Order: sequence, then C-alpha cells, then structure tokens
Amino acid sequence: MPKSPVVILTALNLEYQSVRQRLADLQLHRHERGTRFEVGSVRGTSCRVALGLTNKGNHAAAVIAERAIQEFSPMAVLFVGVAGALWDATRLGDVVMASHVYAYHGGTSEDDGLKARPRVWEAPHGISQLASHLARVNDWADLTPGHEDGPQVRFGAIAAGEVVQNSRISAEAKWIRQHYNDALAIEMEAAGVAQAGHLSGAPVAIVRGISDRADGTKNSSEDRNWQPRAAANAAAFAIRLAVELVGEQEETLVLQDDRARAAHRFGPVSNTVHNSTVGILAGSVTGSSVHMSTVSKAPGPTDLITELNGFRDQLGWHRDEGALDEESYREALTDLDSALRSAGERTPESSKRTVMALKRLRGLVAECPALVATLAPLVAAAGDLA
Repeated sequence: MPKSPVVILTALNLEYQSVRQRLADLQLHRHERGTRFEVGSVRGTSCRVALGLTNKGNHAAAVIAERAIQEFSPMAVLFVGVAGALWDATRLGDVVMASHVYAYHGGTSEDDGLKARPRVWEAPHGISQLASHLARVNDWADLTPGHEDGPQVRFGAIAAGEVVQNSRISAEAKWIRQHYNDALAIEMEAAGVAQAGHLSGAPVAIVRGISDRADGTKNSSEDRNWQPRAAANAAAFAIRLAVELVGEQEETLVLQDDRARAAHRFGPVSNTVHNSTVGILAGSVTGSSVHMSTVSKAPGPTDLITELNGFRDQLGWHRDEGALDEESYREALTDLDSALRSAGERTPESSKRTVMALKRLRGLVAECPALVATLAPLVAAAGDLA
C-alpha cells in the first residue's frame, strides 16, 4: 500500500460529510497549528485518504491546502464540492472537472472599464486523462431511486473568485460571462488550492457538482434539494478517481520491483579479451563468442546488511543537503533499523518483513530519485532471500 495518501479537501460541512461517509477506519490527525484532518481508507480498497475542511474562499483554501500538502506529502490533492453553472447546457447534478482554473478577479480598472488579467492553472495531464477514461466507462455514480438518468462528467474551465455569484444580470455576472465564456462553473476556492499545489509541486484536481445556476436561485428550496445530490455526485467521482490513482501507483511500483529483480538476476558480462564490461540487449550474438552464466549469485544476508548500513550514510547526506526533511529522515531510520533486524534473522518470514520495511522506506524517500534507485536492488535482494 502506498505510504502517501490522496488528500481530499472541501469547503462546506455538507461536502465534507459526502466524502466522509465513503471512508472507513477514520482516525483524527491534528496538525501542530490546530488544523484537524481525518485519515481513513476507501472501503474495500488500499486507497488512503486524508480529509480536510478549508471553509469558504480562495485564501482559506490555499492555506489549508498548503498545510495538508506539507503534512501528508500526498500523491494528489482533490478539491471536492458544489458550484454554480454559468450556462444552461450543464445540468443540475452533473459533475464538472476543471481542465483549467481561472482566478477571475485579477484585472485592471481603466477609464473604459475593467480589463481582465486572470491567472490560470491547468489540470495535470495524467489525472485529466484518467478522469476522462472514468467518465467514458461511466460506472462511478450512485444512482438513487427515481433518478436513473445519472449525472454526466463534463470537462472545462472553472472560474474562481472572491464573492458569491447569484445573478445573471448584474454587471459582474455579465463581465464574467463576457471574459470567461468558456467557463462551465463558478465557485470560490479552486484558485487557492491550485496555487498551493503549483507552489508545492503537488498534482491538484478540482471536482465540482452543479447545485445551482448562479442565477438568483441560491438558497431556494430547489437549491437546498440539489446541494446534497450535487455534493454526493462530486464525492462519488472524486473517490473513484482517488482509488484509480492509487491503483495506478501500485501497478507502477510492482513493475519497478520486477525490473529491479530482472536487473539483479543478470549481472554484467565480462569481456576477457579486453578486460571490460559489455551489455547485451539481444537474446543472441552472432559473429562473436559470448560466455555468460544465467545463474546469478544469490546475495547473502551479510551482503544485504552491509548495503543497508551503507544506505544509512546516504540518508544522512541527503538530510544534510536539505533533500530530505528531518521528520522523513527520522522515520526512514526507523524503517531502516527494522529492515536490518529482520535481515539478520535469516528466515522466510523475516525476509518478508525486510521487504515490507524497505518498501515503506522507499515511500518515505520517493522525492529523492538517487535513494529510490539505490533501494530498488536492495528490495529485490531481500525478496530473493525468502
């Protein structure tokens, strides 16, 4: 199971509860500055989710998003909730996933009017591609009795500002539709979360259920009826997206393990004529004679322990250089010590514990490619001792 969770943030308690009810084994996680998150798993999956509440507005959302990213080092951040539709083509209850986010309140006021100067953040390509696939498969929605015509997922721009938009005839409403006519939905938090993700290097996706049309009907009985359904639809799609993201990451880790095992199994080929090392990319070589053994020398526990002790020095160097933060360094040492203890026991069960400890360690140092590359053959070697 990947060590890093998916962070899901919402602005309203209604949205928070829509996500929360899909999680199991929730545990409170308190940030040192008082922000509270709940960490749990999507039922029946290995997908871990850290759930947080930002409250309304781009500024609050940016602060909490940055705090969540620093606290959990997530594989992705999903901002989930409701929004108003800017055009009638988008139905109430549909889900809009942002292809890009406009911070539409950027501008310059001149004699002839307000000129738009937006900031724009595009959605990560990989997440957009996965979301498009899930929309085509179209098996993510929870259909309720009487509503068999399920919601659709639409992809397009989302406009994020600083005020609640509840009119189609106000000067600002007309200005937004004139300058941001490709935006499908409007809300108040996406720009802050997108900026936090941009500065922190975390992938961000914005998933919104349409609960109104930003046309003066907010707080009406219809809006009160649609808000829970729109929030539930957004939560359903976001949870499915999170599960698929984790599944793809797990497949990637398995593939990396297989490649590491293969690389470890076949060592370098010695060229006895020139006393050099050559690489073979084909199954056979013609016009030459190659002598090689297909039986690899199984690394013994002593060799692995030596390599693991050497890895401790690499951790210290990366910590000193600032590539590894102090908390990750301490946790990495804990996992390394666990791997060393298990490797010294020399039993099949201890080999499995060694592999698990090294995989946890690899998750901790995922942002240091050199450390990950060093760990790959060690994970394979630990598995070969079983």
